[in-house]
Amino acid sequence: MRLKHQVAIVTGAGRNIGEEIAKLFAAEGAAVAIVDLDQGRGEHVANAIRASGGQAESFVTDVSKGDAVAALVDAVLTRFGRIDILVNNVAISDNKHIFDISEDEWDRVLAVTLKSQFLMGKHVGQQMAKQGSGGRIVNIGSTSGFVGRGRAVAYSAAKGGVANLTRAMAAQLAPHKIRVNAIVPNKIGSPVGKDEFDPTRPVLNMAKRPTARGSKGGVIPGKRRFFFRLWRQPIRRRRRLGDGFIVT
Repeated sequence: MRLKHQVAIVTGAGRNIGEEIAKLFAAEGAAVAIVDLDQGRGEHVANAIRASGGQAESFVTDVSKGDAVAALVDAVLTRFGRIDILVNNVAISDNKHIFDISEDEWDRVLAVTLKSQFLMGKHVGQQMAKQGSGGRIVNIGSTSGFVGRGRAVAYSAAKGGVANLTRAMAAQLAPHKIRVNAIVPNKIGSPVGKDEFDPTRPVLNMAKRPTARGSKGGVIPGKRRFFFRLWRQPIRRRRRLGDGFIVT
């Protein structure tokens, strides 16, 4: 078990990529803080992990709010005693053209998808630095942050921000032995903010390469090998694309 005696926080862990990562970490021995705004989804994942013999606790938190994030860190410390790993996964999308999106919609997407990673990185990073034993932060990006899309203007902007936020966090947290990386998936599981995978969902960008394919049902192909390779990367400025070779 590669994560025995470690404590991980996973945001947006109530479904899709976040759920899969939380279950993976628990299977590798970590105690997992399941963070989701939907209490029912979070409890469902935490119960599933406990039923499989793992350790997990559900925390209902709006991670786009600084006070809520600070309270979350305190709550996780009270429950588990330390924090070793953070996965900034939560995101929402707009699926809108720039002509159609409202200011409120833009602000909400940026707050949940980008600002949350800043807030979690700040407060959890401070705790990791205080512990003095380093830590690992993984930000979940998207190929939408690297390639112009015909829709989802706010989501694309937010994920572009995640890419450079990761670089800045890596540079600034490296002196504290905190390793910061990004995983950049494309078309994994159901659409952002949705519960079910739609088999009719268009994946035209995944069809650009004959060997490319999307992933269904929230399952990450080769997830253990792919994810844990990050643990052996240099301490800063790394991203891993899981995009079917769309971005080269």
